[in-house]
Amino acid sequence: MSRGTGLAALLGAAGLLLTAVPAQAVTPAAAPPADVIPGAETATPSLVEGIRDAADAEASPADAARGHLEAKESRYRIADAQRDLTPLGTVKNGAEETVRLQQKHHGVPVFGGQYVVRMESKGGKRVVTGTSGKYFTGLKTGTKASVSKETAVRRAIAATAARLGGKTLSKADAIPGKGAKSARAAALTGTAGGLVVIPRGEGVLAHHVTVRGTDPATGQPVLQQVYVDARAGYPVLQFSGIKTLAAKNMAKKPGTATAKAAARAAEADPVLPVKGSGVKLDGAKVDLDLGLDAAGTAYRMTDTARMADTSKNTLTTWDARGRDVGEVAGTWPSGLKEFSDPASDFGKEATESGAVDAHWAAGRVYDFYRKNLGRDSLDGRGMTVNSLVGVTDFGGPFVNAFWDGQKMVYGGGDEEYKPLSADLDVVGHEMTHGVVENTANLVYAGQSGALNEALADYFGNAIDLAASGQSMEAPESGLIGEDLCRTTKPRDCALRDLNDGASTSKNFLGVTFGADNGGVHLNSTIFSGALWDLRQDVGGELGDRIVYKALSEYMTPLDGFTDGRNAVLAAAKDLDVTAKQLAVVKRSFNAHGIVEGWEDALGVDSDRLLGKLNIAGTGVQAGGGWWAVSQSNDEGSEPYSVYAGRADGTGSPKLISPNDGRYHVYPATDGKTVVWAAYGTTSLDILSRPVAGGPTKKLYTSFTDISGLRVENGVVVFETFGIFFDRHVAYLRPGDREPTFVDGGGFDVLTALPAIRNGKLAYAKLYPEGQEYKLGVEVHDLKTGKAALAQQLGDPQVLGQAGINATHAFWLVDENLNDEGQMAVRRSGLDGTGTVDISPESKPTALLPFDLTVSDEAVTVNSALPDTVLRNESLPKLWQIAADGSRQERVSCNRGEQISPAAVSGRQVIWIDGTTGWTDLVTRDRPAGRCG
Repeated sequence: MSRGTGLAALLGAAGLLLTAVPAQAVTPAAAPPADVIPGAETATPSLVEGIRDAADAEASPADAARGHLEAKESRYRIADAQRDLTPLGTVKNGAEETVRLQQKHHGVPVFGGQYVVRMESKGGKRVVTGTSGKYFTGLKTGTKASVSKETAVRRAIAATAARLGGKTLSKADAIPGKGAKSARAAALTGTAGGLVVIPRGEGVLAHHVTVRGTDPATGQPVLQQVYVDARAGYPVLQFSGIKTLAAKNMAKKPGTATAKAAARAAEADPVLPVKGSGVKLDGAKVDLDLGLDAAGTAYRMTDTARMADTSKNTLTTWDARGRDVGEVAGTWPSGLKEFSDPASDFGKEATESGAVDAHWAAGRVYDFYRKNLGRDSLDGRGMTVNSLVGVTDFGGPFVNAFWDGQKMVYGGGDEEYKPLSADLDVVGHEMTHGVVENTANLVYAGQSGALNEALADYFGNAIDLAASGQSMEAPESGLIGEDLCRTTKPRDCALRDLNDGASTSKNFLGVTFGADNGGVHLNSTIFSGALWDLRQDVGGELGDRIVYKALSEYMTPLDGFTDGRNAVLAAAKDLDVTAKQLAVVKRSFNAHGIVEGWEDALGVDSDRLLGKLNIAGTGVQAGGGWWAVSQSNDEGSEPYSVYAGRADGTGSPKLISPNDGRYHVYPATDGKTVVWAAYGTTSLDILSRPVAGGPTKKLYTSFTDISGLRVENGVVVFETFGIFFDRHVAYLRPGDREPTFVDGGGFDVLTALPAIRNGKLAYAKLYPEGQEYKLGVEVHDLKTGKAALAQQLGDPQVLGQAGINATHAFWLVDENLNDEGQMAVRRSGLDGTGTVDISPESKPTALLPFDLTVSDEAVTVNSALPDTVLRNESLPKLWQIAADGSRQERVSCNRGEQISPAAVSGRQVIWIDGTTGWTDLVTRDRPAGRCG
């Protein structure tokens, strides 16, 4: 994770040629001075407004736009726009022209590098009225890859598997009939999408890999966007591409298979437009636009009337009852049929499935955009609108909804929630994701992802309020999803409240992309709340026009909260609002803390050991009074280096690893030696160096991925991740040239998540017993070679990180997969006897931990709180439990994400903290107690 600003939050996790104005261009009589907002980390302005610069009236809009940028090179610092900016599209609205351009660096697309030029063309003249976006002037990186596509795909799959379940070992990781290979990784496939330049510092050349599949442990679809450094092979950026209504239970973004399959289905069986009706889940009878088949025997939920004047496309609602979410996410499932009925008055089945609501609501959303904002469907060009209803999760309830790039998918709900299409603001939310994708295309991670969610909520809510006539003064008017409740009051089951008063100073949560894609839902109401206030104060009609204009003509993919504010203000000026109305817009953002430099006001209750790590996928370890961690530079553009320092904060951190262009990750130390892994183009090395200084030694070269490095008195322990997705704990003694695998290194047994103390290893183990696989924790004595399997209290389904101190082994265990993910913290003697739970899985205060570290006095875990309505408490926080289970306290009350805990001694813990919006290395020598 990295800085909280829109660009840095996403990326730090992120000869001149003058062309004269063409002769055809006419210079306005009195061009006003430009109002310029400088860009961040670039010489090109992020926003220029208040201009009327002449442009080529005879050229295409894209060529005229690029000609303007070249002619005003002193303003934009873009020397060769024809070469470095590729047209993405032009939208015309009367005399207005909006041109979107994609930046390329030596022919390679720049991630999020998009610039917008706004023009006015009438009377044979054309002028530029403004520009906005991100063009990165400091890029210098080469564009030749050293890492092959095949290596990039393999490492992207491994990184995704590690993010899904790298901190657990599950029974689901065993593949029936194929031994204990990792089913989690085997269920994933990767596709190389070409090279991109990530605009960090001078640029990072990366392979873009899309990883798809299903997580066998949860049944949830996987669509991970992974960017692998093309010179060193390390995954430097990854986030989920699934755009969901809520942070839990989900799915997103395919290619074109969905649209083509749906189009073929529609073409194969034409219908005649007719009117019909149905009953929504709230009991209201509504009119429906339907299609009657050629035989005149079936009325189908296919609306051909709405777009008849612009295209042959339709709004169609499909019956996906009984289809698993993994089956429909990003693909068009075979055999899918439109909802149909022998009568035009649809009956109970269509009501209870949510089909009537979905079909009716899709029409209302389409009408809102068409009639109020002049937009023809989601892409602005009359694209087909497909809605799938009744989706399940492994046959069980799926309580979520998503846009997957071509269609809306709605879960069938459960005992507490109606089908997800039963609330118009939910349908409006999902369809607006399609609008966002076809305009600003805000990257679905970090602040830009929170903007994406905020805009989807804003328009979903606006559409709902417009349809119901409800006043914004009503207490529940800002709720999203409140009409989904079956048994509770609307506020109790609503997913979000746009009128919750969230602000950057009180509510912004700094998180990594592994948590809610960097806070896309957690932080969204900060921005949507500002938009809500704006709409309430200036009125719905004007407010909607301002926000839509900002989205469609000003915003670009990497925009953050401050960029969003600037875009909305500029759009308001463009619409000639009054000075009073403009002041209202400014006040709305000020009230939610969205002002220049807001990120600098976030504080912590811990001591910082090392700031601005700018790392991803690697953590911290401690031992012998020292810590070891990886760090990049302030821009996040350099490969990671390993640093070590004293846990008490004295002295200066020491640079341990060489500066050789590789990524140095997974460091560990015992206070005498630091060990780590160095990623190369085809392999990775395990390296070591004394804390006191001296030469770096190569201990072992691996052609597969590793993790979980630990060191004690020269013995190095680690976990391997094989090419057949097998996981094994291994160790190297001083002088060993090859590692020893504790499980023999075969395919019948998996071992993972190791720890070492006093010459003894503790690790999780998945092993065959009869016709099934069992999970357990084993303690392996390196001196005697003997291993003892700890006694079990039940039948573990999932094991988490193991830890060990002088007297006991500790681990995380889940025996009940039907709860919300709570796990027990379990302890046994080093001989495997005396097993007890020091924090039971079933108690009311049970935690949801996913990492563990121990000292002789205490066990510290990462955990969120179950059943919490507090955004902050839903994030991973550090909890410390006395080694005998007698005490449980919060380590820190910091507001952001707290990850990668490392016990030092006593009750002191070091961890990576995201509160400030950076990834900072911090510590506390005792718990904070109760945070409430």
